[in-house]
Amino acid sequence: MKALLKKLCSPLLVSFEKGEGEYVYKDSHRKILIIMGLLFLAISLASLFLAIKFTEAGGIIPIVVFLGVGLVCEIVGFLGSDRAVSKIWKNK
Repeated sequence: MKALLKKLCSPLLVSFEKGEGEYVYKDSHRKILIIMGLLFLAISLASLFLAIKFTEAGGIIPIVVFLGVGLVCEIVGFLGSDRAVSKIWKNK
């Protein structure tokens, strides 16, 4: 299952996994990235709820932004290599 998901998300993962040389990676970086992704997804769901409740079309922008950032964090956190996680944190 993980191999299939990696194949589906490969266009995103390739951009984070490319590069050569040393990188700094700690296991806590991956955990924090996953937690941060969950928080962004929660903000996206809260924005969706409020946009529906108040029937505001302007709520689409934060929904899309927070959903996109949350999904990228979760994909890289769960499926990405150590280099990809390090690249998100800009550790070289």
